[in-house]
Amino acid sequence: MMERREFLGSLAAVAAGGGLCHTALGGEVAQGIPKRMLGKTGVEVTRLALGGVVGMKRIRTKDFDPAELANAAIDAGIHYFDTAPAYDNGQSEKNYGEVIARRRNEVFLATKTGDRTYDGAMRSVEASLKRLRTDHVDLLQIHGLSAKEDLARLARPSGVLTALQKLRDQKVTRFIGVTGHDNADVMVRAIEMYEFDTILTTFNPTAKRRPFVEKVLPVASEKKIGILCMKVMGGGVGSLAKGNPIKNDGASNHDETPGQAEGEMLIRYVLGLPITVAIVGMASVEQMKANVRAAMAPLLKDSERKKLEELMG
Repeated sequence: MMERREFLGSLAAVAAGGGLCHTALGGEVAQGIPKRMLGKTGVEVTRLALGGVVGMKRIRTKDFDPAELANAAIDAGIHYFDTAPAYDNGQSEKNYGEVIARRRNEVFLATKTGDRTYDGAMRSVEASLKRLRTDHVDLLQIHGLSAKEDLARLARPSGVLTALQKLRDQKVTRFIGVTGHDNADVMVRAIEMYEFDTILTTFNPTAKRRPFVEKVLPVASEKKIGILCMKVMGGGVGSLAKGNPIKNDGASNHDETPGQAEGEMLIRYVLGLPITVAIVGMASVEQMKANVRAAMAPLLKDSERKKLEELMG
């Protein structure tokens, strides 16, 4: 396993070579959002994804249409959609479904199941497919591993992992992943115990998320797992980004900081880590376009990364 000192040194090298990395991963800006290889899957995906919370879980109103946002995201070059049945009781999946029904082949589609049983997971995925208006997804993930998780039960005949493996065999999904932001140690144990294609966890400049960089990234990188990043803006109301409320009402799974930064800088910060995709919730087409510009910009310099960590540390 890569030693922590060696690994953290490699992060600095990645960040310092921002412009060069940008070119190597996706070509010139004119070619669109750069792509990165999703672990060992052999599939390339855009390094920015449209998250299923924020705008995409909202009910359509006369002032906002989630389907319009998703269509605009595809047109702007985002070809990774992330969602889950837990996002407003399936509303996020329903909203995506309006677009997926017509543009399924244009996106890498990822959803999740929060159930931990075989039968429950099967029912959950069936309901998700109906809401998404498709017969298959690209990635199915076990949603939200917690610090108290009994990891051994996941792979029992009656467990969720057994269900996802069967769905992969049936080509209902191409890949299987795991998600969690509660505890870095449990995420490490999960990917050491089982052969997942992807891991979705949390990275940003706050001290609270540093254990995920120090513990999860080296193991996931060594195992060549596709690494997906959430809570780029801190989750919740996105309190790390300027212009958003600085308080998250005390929710433990959301991040707060004494200092805020531009959203563009936060996206460029996480893209300087050896991740595959930054998954970002977006509230409007205008916000989406700003995030696309950030994903097409050069990576941060090492000095800029350190300044953000000091601001939010």
